[in-house]
Amino acid sequence: MAEELPTRAEVPTELTWDLSSIFADDAAWEKAYEASTQAIAALTSLQGQLGKSAGGLLNVLKSALAAQRQLEKLYVYSSMRANQDTANSHYQGLFARASKLATDFATNTAYVQPELLAIPEATLNEWYAANTELRAYQHYIDDLTSSRGHVLTAEKEELISAASDAMDASAQTFNVLNNSDIEFGMIEDEDGNFVQLSSGIYGELIRSADPEVRQNAFETLYAAYGQLENTFASTLAGNVKAHNFTAKAHKYASAREAAMAAHHIPETVYTTLVDSVNAHLPLLHRYVALRKKLLGLDELHSYDLYTPITGAAPLSYTIDEAKVEGKKALAILGDDYLSHVDHIFNDRVIDFVENKNKRSGAYSGGSYDTEPFILHNWHDSLEALYTLVHETGHSVHSWYTRHNQPYQYGDYSIFVAEIASTSNEALLTDYLLKTQTDPKVRAFVLNHYLDGFKGTVFRQTQFAEFEDWLHKQDQAGQPLTAATNSAFYGDLNARYYGPALEPDEDISLEWARIPHFYYNYYVYQYATGFAAANALTSHIIAGEPGARDKYINYLKTGSSKFPIDTMKAAGVDMTKGDYLETAFNVFETRLDEFEQLADQLK
Repeated sequence: MAEELPTRAEVPTELTWDLSSIFADDAAWEKAYEASTQAIAALTSLQGQLGKSAGGLLNVLKSALAAQRQLEKLYVYSSMRANQDTANSHYQGLFARASKLATDFATNTAYVQPELLAIPEATLNEWYAANTELRAYQHYIDDLTSSRGHVLTAEKEELISAASDAMDASAQTFNVLNNSDIEFGMIEDEDGNFVQLSSGIYGELIRSADPEVRQNAFETLYAAYGQLENTFASTLAGNVKAHNFTAKAHKYASAREAAMAAHHIPETVYTTLVDSVNAHLPLLHRYVALRKKLLGLDELHSYDLYTPITGAAPLSYTIDEAKVEGKKALAILGDDYLSHVDHIFNDRVIDFVENKNKRSGAYSGGSYDTEPFILHNWHDSLEALYTLVHETGHSVHSWYTRHNQPYQYGDYSIFVAEIASTSNEALLTDYLLKTQTDPKVRAFVLNHYLDGFKGTVFRQTQFAEFEDWLHKQDQAGQPLTAATNSAFYGDLNARYYGPALEPDEDISLEWARIPHFYYNYYVYQYATGFAAANALTSHIIAGEPGARDKYINYLKTGSSKFPIDTMKAAGVDMTKGDYLETAFNVFETRLDEFEQLADQLK
């Protein structure tokens, strides 16, 4: 009999998030929406006030931030309701309205940055000296004025802001296609049961110890994407064009420069990563060749890259078991950190269960005035435990930031976000290697770490290279078709994984299913974050004086400093490549250990 996903209504309440803590019901959302609409409309009346006095500047900033704060709650509630069931047209409608309101907010505040840039720096310094309340916004203002030379007139900024909703349409279309409209069909699992394939189920089946199950899942998935390859090429091209247009309009040399400048990250951080990873590709080739050898395969295919080399997982966790192990692994961060973990785990902050039409994957979300919610799609496994501690890292980071910074600094750059989540993964790996004595379990954990490194440092840098190629191709006037995308991606994949991997034609279509290609130079930060996390946690694990306090202080910093400065204070200088070398040394050391242990288990 076919095993189908439960509907949203069939999921036990205790395993769902409680969004009523944001708004009691939809009626409360509607009331807040009306108030927010009026507040955002009123912002236009403040145009021309920023440069008149310190009080005028302060009033505009406080009014705009208050309106944004209201808007964020509306957006979070509607987007999460829409994510829990992407086929629910009512909540898709609420989300569309919140998105439109966000566009209105951007349009109605488009004058802020140009007017702010027109204020001489000397005048700003005088105002800071005379107005204590304004001084609390000084770094926020520094952030807004750091892009001098890239901000247009108020009229032009308003026009670009008004077009943002249209420019986001490709990404929204991709989301609907990828999470709702695409149909993968049914396949047979290891037990001979027919299951409805979904992105979440695919993530489990591709790790199956049965090569036929892996192959069937792989081919079934990509057959569906193949039928829509031209549509996905069109949505991706539209998204890239929007990035390039916005960058050019703001006088940046490239979309990459614009995206990184927005977070005050030097482009050298990106190029150093790509150069370092390419220099260490022989390590990945060695691991891929070892995988082929230990799996005893005559041919290694793309669908063989995720199954544990050591066979079926000797570790599996239910949700309740994962909560216990997760808290033990994170206990090294102290009682206060652990108290927030306990709240997140047990007070309906997490939406655990995969249901029909639920958004795939996992994320941590929320706003300054909400819980740090987590969306999960749980399947009993070690991987699910890793995902849980990863997203919990984001959520505790959010809690510390929101409870230690005022609203204007109550968020953080994505550049530092991945460090908090990956640090939790590093601590879990260390905990498992210290507590698991069974050689088979240790080998599995080592394999999991190596696969994680492969997926985070090597794979995300591969994605970053592809993303950069997309933008450069479009910038040069070259069409981004399904054929050109697949040709480049297939060659890139072959270069990364080396001669031991068969050049499967289907893997060339992988670009069609990766949502991160719509995020505008996001993916490289997974790799830099992984390396930085390993550096930070190594100090904590070693018990170095002050290391844990520095780490917790980093979580509390929010956006009160620029990201590079935040990480320097935490103990990692990411303007240099040393931290990447440290990560590759750890990878090689654990690869050596795994090779020795695997030989013993033969």
